[in-house]
Amino acid sequence: MSTTVSTKHPKQLYLLFFTEMWERFSFYGMKALLLAYMVTQLKFDEPKGYAILGAYSALVYTMPMFGGMLADKFLGYRRAIIFGGVMMAIGHIVLAIPQDWSFFYGMAFIICGNGFFKPNVSSLVGTLYDNNDPKKDSAFSLFYMGINIGAALGGLLCGYVGQKINWHFGFGLAGIFMVLGLVIFIIGKASLKEKGLPITNDLNKKIAGVIKVEHTIYLLTLLALPLIVTLFNYYEALDSIMLVLAVVSVAYILYLSSKLEKEAKFKLLSALTLVVVSTLFWAFYEQNAGSLNLFAMRNVDMHVFGVELPALSVNNFLPPAWVIVMSLIFAALWPWLNKRGLEPSTPAKFALSFIFVALGFFTFYLACQASLGNGLIPLLAFAGGYFFIICGEMCISPVGLSMITKLSPVNIVGLMMGIFFFFTAIGEFLAGKIGALMAIPKNVIEANNPVLSLPYYANVLLQISIYSAGIGLFIFLLVPVLKKWMGNIR
Repeated sequence: MSTTVSTKHPKQLYLLFFTEMWERFSFYGMKALLLAYMVTQLKFDEPKGYAILGAYSALVYTMPMFGGMLADKFLGYRRAIIFGGVMMAIGHIVLAIPQDWSFFYGMAFIICGNGFFKPNVSSLVGTLYDNNDPKKDSAFSLFYMGINIGAALGGLLCGYVGQKINWHFGFGLAGIFMVLGLVIFIIGKASLKEKGLPITNDLNKKIAGVIKVEHTIYLLTLLALPLIVTLFNYYEALDSIMLVLAVVSVAYILYLSSKLEKEAKFKLLSALTLVVVSTLFWAFYEQNAGSLNLFAMRNVDMHVFGVELPALSVNNFLPPAWVIVMSLIFAALWPWLNKRGLEPSTPAKFALSFIFVALGFFTFYLACQASLGNGLIPLLAFAGGYFFIICGEMCISPVGLSMITKLSPVNIVGLMMGIFFFFTAIGEFLAGKIGALMAIPKNVIEANNPVLSLPYYANVLLQISIYSAGIGLFIFLLVPVLKKWMGNIR
């Protein structure tokens, strides 16, 4: 299998594959611990825990909008990736320090670092292929497999170390692998040749004759850290901030599109439409990092052959493990369908993603209904629900990354990639609010009885399934219009 793939894709894809794999180990390994750490160790009540998790997730996916724009205009993809990797490594190390101040500051470093790292490594993958190369979607599916190998290992190992040994050791383990990913990229970046370098010489210009543009970007990023920490302490303000940023970002892209020729304009508008739609997918999907973590701890039977598995490790291992399997299948499936003229268009793939998510959450709901007697759903049913959800993810996330690089004008690919992640941020923020609907009353938590907590989850799981199916059907109605806008891009 590996020999066949290597003849089809450039070797630089594998450099980016392993760079992203270990960075995602650290990112998802840390994220696996966040909500449970806040609820069990910091003793936050559940609504506050969900709100802070939503705030973190929103900010971590908002910053790529700025990191992508700064890479487009000044830094280039390579410098942005290295700076972002350094910031994230510092963040994980700070989280490993067992002090009260370290929790919010560690997350702030990771938020800023991810803003520079995440959109630009994805954009760099896009530079390896022509826009209509049929291998492009396949390449992003393989790249996405690397993301999820890291996420699976990170969730499994950091989840276990954090829950069973020491929470701060779990955060520290994530940091070690962030450094590994950064080292791999630095060693291998020469193979990229001219790809990812700055497109202007403005980096070396001095502002007011004092400080270079490049150093100014780094300094302003560091100055943003205390502002982010303040937002964690006043997370209610994020409702207004996210709304304003959403309106401004859409307005800015509409403004840019108005300056383009007709064909390029409608391609950009089709990308923007799908990006906005993706928000609701992530609002449903990201329950896996929040409410489904606690659901797994309280209402999933984790016994296998008489051995009780750690719930955090299992829940955070299942989604990326399914992605690894499904990435291989979908990476082969899209080209196979393409050769036969049967590959769904990008908008149709987005619609399918919501249908699959609906099936996944409905599977969870059915398992709840069958387990009302003892309050514990079978682990097999839990894994089965994730199978459908991950099929949905494969129809939207790698496809969305590829779509951005195909439909965006070359000079704003980084910005559009950042906006794609920003609307993921809005979805993550909404995920926290949806998760809060599944918050369990304190008296039920103290009773520690799964029969009492199960109904709180079952009702919302069903509602997510119904809404997701309805959205999927609505997008199918938009497919003809969006395909027309996309022109020669499929």
